[in-house]
Amino acid sequence: MNKSIKKVVIAGGGTAGWMAAAAFSKLMGKNLDIVLVESDDIGTVGVGEATIPTLHIFHRLLGLKEQDVMAATNATFKLGIQFENWHDVNKDYLHSFGFLGKDCWACGFQHFWLKGKQQNMVSEIGDYCTEHLAARQGRFAVLPNQDYNHAYHMDASLYAKFLRKFAEQHGMTRIEGKIADVLQHDDSGNIKALQLENGDIIDGDLFIDCTGFKALLIEQTLNTGFEDWSHWLPCDSAIAVQTEAVQQPIPYTRSIAHQSGWQWRIPLQTRTGNGLVFCSKFISDADATELLLNNIEGQPINQPRVIKFKTGTRRQHWNKNCVAVGLSAGFLEPLESTSIHMIQRSIVRLLQLFPAHGVIQADVDEFNQQTKIEMDNIRDFIILHYKVTDREDSRFWRYCKNMPIPASLQHRIDMFSQSGKVYKYGNELFGESSWIQVMMGQGLLPKEYHPIVDLMEPAELQSFLNNIKATVKRKVDTLPAHHDFVQHYCKSTAMQG
Repeated sequence: MNKSIKKVVIAGGGTAGWMAAAAFSKLMGKNLDIVLVESDDIGTVGVGEATIPTLHIFHRLLGLKEQDVMAATNATFKLGIQFENWHDVNKDYLHSFGFLGKDCWACGFQHFWLKGKQQNMVSEIGDYCTEHLAARQGRFAVLPNQDYNHAYHMDASLYAKFLRKFAEQHGMTRIEGKIADVLQHDDSGNIKALQLENGDIIDGDLFIDCTGFKALLIEQTLNTGFEDWSHWLPCDSAIAVQTEAVQQPIPYTRSIAHQSGWQWRIPLQTRTGNGLVFCSKFISDADATELLLNNIEGQPINQPRVIKFKTGTRRQHWNKNCVAVGLSAGFLEPLESTSIHMIQRSIVRLLQLFPAHGVIQADVDEFNQQTKIEMDNIRDFIILHYKVTDREDSRFWRYCKNMPIPASLQHRIDMFSQSGKVYKYGNELFGESSWIQVMMGQGLLPKEYHPIVDLMEPAELQSFLNNIKATVKRKVDTLPAHHDFVQHYCKSTAMQG
C-alpha cells in the first residue's frame, strides 16, 4: 500500500471518466502519468443534462470559460426546478437557487415571512428571491460581480467530448479497448492492472472506477458491498428520449409527477431532454414508455431507451487502491440534478487527499466518511419530496406517504413543522433556502415562527418585507429574456445528430 503513486488509470469514459481525466491532467498532470481506458462500443447512460451551481467551482479549478463550455454543450441556464403535481395533483412550486430574503442572527427569513403571512402582508415566498422571480419570468443575464447562483442544462455527451479534448491537450493518454479482466496483487488484493480484450495489459498505481452501473473494479473485483436505499426511493427504472425544440428554452427544469413516478423536461438550445423515472412495481416498461411519449412536446429525435437502476451507495467509495466515481459509486435518481455534483465532489476530494506516497488507511477512511455524510444528506433531501405530500391517488403515492424514513430526515421534518427551524450542517450540499422551499412547496407550513420577529412593530415588518420584494423586482426587471441572452452570450456551436 505504500508504493508511490505515479500512474493513475481511469477505467471508463462518460461524464465521470472525462471529468476525472480533465481534472487530473490539468491539476496534477506534470507529476503523474494519467491514462483513460474506454471503448467506443460501450454506450454511456448520459441522460443527466441538468446541473447545480457548484459546477462553477470545478470549471474555475480547470480554468474553463463559461461561454466556451455552454456553446460547446448546447447549454442553457438553469435557475431552479419546477415541481408539478408533487404536493398534490395540479399544485406546483419552484425550488430555485439563490437565497430567500434576508436572515437575522437568530433566525432565517422564513420566520419573518411566516408572521407576514399571518398578517396578510406577503405574497409567495419566491417573490423575495431574485433567482426564483427571474426563473418564473423567463429572464436571466450574467452580470459583473454577481453571485454564481445559476447552473446549466447541457448535453452530457457533448460535455464529455469537450472535456476529452481538454484532457488530451493537457497530456492525458486515452486507450481504446474493452476491459476483459481486472488483475490483482496476490498479497494485498490491490488492483494491479486492467487486461483488455486484445490482450494488452494496462498497469497502474491508483485506479478510478468510472465503469458505470457495472462497477467492474469497485464491486465485481473488490466486492465492496452496496447499501440499498430502494425501500426509501422505490423508483428503479428510467426512460429517456430527446425531442426537437418547439419553443424558446425556459431557465428552469420541469419535474412533473405522475401516478408511479415523475417526468423530467430539460430545455437545451436546439432540443429538449425528456425522461420518465418510475417504479416498475406499479407500471410496466411499455405503459411507462407510452405515458412518456404522450406527454412530450416536439418530434422525438431518438428511440426511447429504458435504463434499470437500484438506488443506493457503495459501502466504501474508496477501497484499497480503487476509487469509484459516478454511477459505479452508487445512484440517486436525478430529481435534484446531483449526479454531476457528486462526480465533481469525489474528484476534488480525491485530489485533496491524494496518496502521493502510497495509500494511507486514514485518508481512505476520511474520504469515505465525508462521502457518506454528503450522500446521506442528498438522499434525505430527495426522500423528502416523496414523503411530504398530500397525494393519495395511487398505490405508489400512498406507499411513499406512509413509508418509514431515515431518523435524520424525520428530525428535520419535525423541527421545521413545529418551529420553522432549518439548519445546514458542515459541508452539506443543500442549504436552508432549499429545505425551506421544498418543505413549504410540498405543503409543510410551520406551526410557529421565532419570537424575535415579534420585536418588530407591524409597520416595521411590513416595510422590511416590502423593501426586499421591491429590490428583487427591480433587479429582475433589468434582466433580458433568457433566450435572448443565451443567443448573445453562448450560442450553440454543437453539431446536432
